[in-house]
Amino acid sequence: MKILVCDGLENAGVEILLSAELSVDVRPEITHDELTKLIPDYSGLIVRSKSVVDAGIIDRSSRLRVIGRAGTGVDNIDVTAATRRGIVVMNAAEGNTITTAEHTFAMLMALARQIPQATGSMRQGKWEKKRFLGVELRGKSLGVVGLGRIGRAVAERASCFGMAVLGYDPYFTKDAASKIGIEMINLDDLFAAADFITVHTPLTDETRGIINSASIEKMKAGVRIINCARGGLVDEAALAAAIRAGRVAGAALDVFEQEPPGSDNPLLGIDQVILTPHLGASTEEAQVGVATIIAEQFVDYFKRGAIRGAVNVPSVTAETLAAIGPYIALGDKLGLFQGQVFGHDIREVHIEYSGEVAEQDTGPITQAVLAGLLGPVIERVNMVNARLVADERGIKVSESLSRKARDFASLINVRAVTADGQSEIAGALMGRRDARIVRINGFSLEAIPKGDMLFILNNDVPGVLGRIATSIGDLGINIGRLYLGRKKIGENALALIQIDQPLSAGDLTALCSLREVISVQQVKL
Repeated sequence: MKILVCDGLENAGVEILLSAELSVDVRPEITHDELTKLIPDYSGLIVRSKSVVDAGIIDRSSRLRVIGRAGTGVDNIDVTAATRRGIVVMNAAEGNTITTAEHTFAMLMALARQIPQATGSMRQGKWEKKRFLGVELRGKSLGVVGLGRIGRAVAERASCFGMAVLGYDPYFTKDAASKIGIEMINLDDLFAAADFITVHTPLTDETRGIINSASIEKMKAGVRIINCARGGLVDEAALAAAIRAGRVAGAALDVFEQEPPGSDNPLLGIDQVILTPHLGASTEEAQVGVATIIAEQFVDYFKRGAIRGAVNVPSVTAETLAAIGPYIALGDKLGLFQGQVFGHDIREVHIEYSGEVAEQDTGPITQAVLAGLLGPVIERVNMVNARLVADERGIKVSESLSRKARDFASLINVRAVTADGQSEIAGALMGRRDARIVRINGFSLEAIPKGDMLFILNNDVPGVLGRIATSIGDLGINIGRLYLGRKKIGENALALIQIDQPLSAGDLTALCSLREVISVQQVKL
């Protein structure tokens, strides 16, 4: 079994692979075309951020069993294509937590004291002591949007400097936050109160442009903004305009919507902005750390059959996976649906297994449910770390098992408790392989959880479904499948509609405004 290492992995990682007597080829400057040509010869592939492992490469990888990303995230790997081919995808998510947190805090301090600007002035032969009047961190408030590992590490450092830390994370409870000195508040209140704001969320449809012209208007005048997480979280044009208008005192960015940013990027010409070329993980320690972690995971996989750090499969043996694989897929779909429709501010999750599934090892299934549930808003959640992520956020997770079958040979029922109440969704397997959603908040139906779907609540009166279907058709969008459920005639009814392409925000609003329609939510499974 041969492993191909691309993009300049640190020697420490290569040495670990070689010491395990694995065959290793190192090609740090490999091109995409060369990788496409060579990939059929390899069982393992390790990349960093340079090489893009797309579906074309994966489709040619007849021997490939595992892809490893020496770093955080797998943005440059087509995980869906890899999963379809049965290829494990791993990353080294913890390897650069500290270095990214430290870079964020360095940017914050440089922003507070205008260090890069003062350095530039000195190199021009100037002595502008009065020009570069800074601010102290002590007594100031830092708003941390997103309390994953990096966000919490930044908060810890801010506390040491005497800053009051305000946090926002829909999946982090107040109790868990208070134990580490963070005051949890809602996002608008954080915007209004914070002197400095740093974002540490994944880039999703929900978080894209979370710092924009509207949110900046809610912020304290003279706020300073830092982004060392993901390009696209900050609307760069809106930020530039706010700085020029004096609304924002300054900003520090390590990541950008386009990398490298174009010469027309409005932030490049603003003196109050500090910019670095995506250096969050660029320390000697982090480079060695991610290389060591991914190499050790490869050795575990090839020599012992163990799976660690995977983003697309649970940490289970091949024998166990063959037995519970369909249940894992069902659990993921149930969690993903519930997370998108009902999943804000989760406090508790209870999963009930009844029938034949209760005789299996349900741990990986629970991990799959949690990964689907938390995945839409929390970065790097997978079936390996989902339980830990839930624990860190103070989410209570419980399970119950009953070998007595109820309605179906096997049934998985997921109940989630949020600040607003609770929701419940159940799923079953048809023919022991095909997943179905069979109950949503007491409404019975039999829906295939797949693709783009609309979850609609409406009054149970004649004509409402016709108006909904006509409106969707008028948008030029085809309806693939329609699933209906109701409890009593004349009360509320439920429709789950599979559509060939997603609706825009405006189209969703228009659909929701139809007579007798109570609510419309879009789901992607």
